[in-house]
Amino acid sequence: MTLRGVPEPREPSRARQLAMEADTDPVGPLWRAAQLFRFFSYLYALGFQIAVNDDLLHDDTTWALFGVLSAWTLASGIAYYAGFGRNRYWVGADVAVACGLMLTTSYVADTSWAMNNQTWPTTLWAVNAVISVALLAGPIWGMLSGLLVGGTSAFVKGAFDLNFGRNATIIIIVAAGVAVGLAAVIARRAHAVLVQAAAIAAATEERERLSREVHDGVLQVLALIARRGREIGGPTTELARLAGEQERALRQLVSDAGQIAAAHRRADRAAADLGAILRGFAAEQVSVSAPASPVVIDAVVAEEIRAALHNILDNVNHHAGVSAQAFVLLEDLGDRVVVSVRDDGVGIPAGRLDEARRQGRMGISTSIVGRVEALGGTAMLDSGPGAGTEWELTIPVDREG
Repeated sequence: MTLRGVPEPREPSRARQLAMEADTDPVGPLWRAAQLFRFFSYLYALGFQIAVNDDLLHDDTTWALFGVLSAWTLASGIAYYAGFGRNRYWVGADVAVACGLMLTTSYVADTSWAMNNQTWPTTLWAVNAVISVALLAGPIWGMLSGLLVGGTSAFVKGAFDLNFGRNATIIIIVAAGVAVGLAAVIARRAHAVLVQAAAIAAATEERERLSREVHDGVLQVLALIARRGREIGGPTTELARLAGEQERALRQLVSDAGQIAAAHRRADRAAADLGAILRGFAAEQVSVSAPASPVVIDAVVAEEIRAALHNILDNVNHHAGVSAQAFVLLEDLGDRVVVSVRDDGVGIPAGRLDEARRQGRMGISTSIVGRVEALGGTAMLDSGPGAGTEWELTIPVDREG
């Protein structure tokens, strides 16, 4: 649907797409900062050219060469900033252009000028090529490119001065290459660590989600078959043993599945009326009370609450006693919702939860508490022998989305 007077969104241009892709480069911020340095070094080279032009032998040729320098500065700056130039071909050309322009000093100036001045078109501008190499290939190649650019400067002057206290040009150029290269390596390593951490977090979340989903169905059935089979005895003992083995195998599969989960679920972020969802649980032995007005929250959050409540009521049905009644209450507190579930059953015997944890049962810890905590909420359990069981689930909700 298009609103009157509002233009339809246009597809981003190819240049914009390249820029967006470049933002995923862990060294991207350093590349963009380097182009700012390139711009200021260009201004410095321009000022130097204006200042020394009258002292050069071929001033017209020098300005033509400076035009080449200007064109390359613009082209390489755009290529590196946008990202499509961050490869060995552009960087190799950058070094070649820098060294080539430095070598023209022997043509545009006499020997005396070359010995007493920095090489044309300034060493500062030539350092851009060293920075590009370091960002792309790291400190070793940054150092080697620094030696190449510094060596070109020494070649143009016709002498190599070992008195670095008086002439530290090569040292500065090499140090710049090493420092920038180390910064690029650190940025890439830090990015790799963050990506690995995100992958582990996603795998853990997927494993817990899968554990909850499987527990809600298959694992409960297998556990029931194993328990009842052992109680009945006789020929069903073998069936109980097989069900127990399959339950343990499936639990292990659920645990391992999270290790290979590579992406989060993408869910529809529609809204849902939590009150209407909970009223669907109303039955002869389940009483549901909810506000008369709709309790509208995120559909994904509502689904997780529904699944947790389903598991609670399932536990009531299996463990609270055949005549146990369950009472569900939903409260809308604005920034959070509270779901209380109380039954008048036999309650949970002392030590039963600790025993379940030791046996690796994931019902309460994962299917109920895990769901609620994954939503940023809390799940409180109050129970005792003969006193029934009461759950209180408090979940924060965001109604601005």
